[in-house]
Amino acid sequence: MSNTDQDILQMREDARRIFFKGVEAVEPAAAVKRYCRREEDRLFIGESDLDLSAFNRILVVGAGKASAPMALALEEILGDCITQGIVNVKYGYTAPVQRIDLVEAGHPVADENGVRGSRQILDLITGANQNDLVLCLISGGGSALLPLPVESITLSDKQEIFRVLTDCGATIHEMNTLRKHMSRIKGGHLAKAAHPATVISLMVSDVVGDDLDVIASGPTVPDSTTYQDCFRVLDQYGIRAALPANVVCHLEAGLAGHIPETPKAGDAVFAKTRNLIVGSNIEAVISAEQEAQRLGYKTLVLSSMIEGETRCVAATHCAIAREILRTGHPIEAPACILSGGETTVIIKGKGVGGRNQEFSLAAAMGLADVGPVVVLCAGTDGTDGPTDAAGAFADSQTVSRARKLGMDAGKYLADNDAYHFYKPLGDLLITGPTNTNVMDLRVVLVGLPGKSASPELTCPPF
Repeated sequence: MSNTDQDILQMREDARRIFFKGVEAVEPAAAVKRYCRREEDRLFIGESDLDLSAFNRILVVGAGKASAPMALALEEILGDCITQGIVNVKYGYTAPVQRIDLVEAGHPVADENGVRGSRQILDLITGANQNDLVLCLISGGGSALLPLPVESITLSDKQEIFRVLTDCGATIHEMNTLRKHMSRIKGGHLAKAAHPATVISLMVSDVVGDDLDVIASGPTVPDSTTYQDCFRVLDQYGIRAALPANVVCHLEAGLAGHIPETPKAGDAVFAKTRNLIVGSNIEAVISAEQEAQRLGYKTLVLSSMIEGETRCVAATHCAIAREILRTGHPIEAPACILSGGETTVIIKGKGVGGRNQEFSLAAAMGLADVGPVVVLCAGTDGTDGPTDAAGAFADSQTVSRARKLGMDAGKYLADNDAYHFYKPLGDLLITGPTNTNVMDLRVVLVGLPGKSASPELTCPPF
């Protein structure tokens, strides 16, 4: 094995350590315990001080890929003070809870189990009164895991809407704008159903900017969007005709004022509702940065709020890596470039993959043979698209190694088939469920500590 190969292997291991240190920082049970503590009959949540003896019942509800360990943490804090609880989680994303029922359901495509669990949640909190406390645990994936559409819309309609929005590259903000206006539980409707109980939501954010009304489509948050915004999304992507006719009819009825808008800021149903973010992408990025520095890398944090088309975002990261190799700017090697957020993929091919695998494949092409560079792009939840991978590694030798196996990287990228490109190379990152979710984390390493990175001689086009 050449020295270059050894350097790449070490950098890949460093990238793995940096990524997992970021994930570790947003472990949801620990996050809940950082914000919540009990002292006899007092429960402190953030800046809230609650007298537990003042409540007749304490109900726990919620949904998301991180919600099971959040529920376990609440059980450890509150014990038998919890009267009843129902939380929807993704299949396999469970925890050994005792007093809270976990309903495993489909994600990213909603299924009947999700509908059943959502109905049970709504039934439970609808009977709450002013002497009850409702603790709501919300995390990424909550939108798909709380599928309770209005009566005129079916589950299959919701599944088709999700497919259309995903294929056209709609952002999570745009997807959730529509979800909130077709749901009996999202867009503030959960808080409305629980009124006049005290409602406190603990959230692990998986959305760019940590917008409260976007996380899991804001079930306990005033909705800032309208039916008019729904039609802006449909017309922006030209997909109105692609949606089921009954869905469009429902939205048109809302636009005409025949169906009430979602609850807005100032509505009395939010008078006793508080929402608190306990985990977010920037916490993962900062922890990853600290680990990179410990390993000897100079660090550059781009942003925890990066959006946009995946290949374009990959091109920007590649350009910075090449600049570091060529000129030593904006930082010198050995360098670690970090970013978070959530990109989108415009699907034109018939392959299999996810936005993180597609990012890594585009980066592999943009960094082919440039020098000692390693990229790891992965979802903090351990899932990337409809695959068993969290993401994938790429390095400056990925394209040439694939070529030796008879694989053309460009063809796989054009077919959105990054998964089948990376699988034979052994470059997929497979973590299994991490039980957290704060969007994606991207790690780009340029040069190995203790080594001098050779200047790049050529800059192949991306």
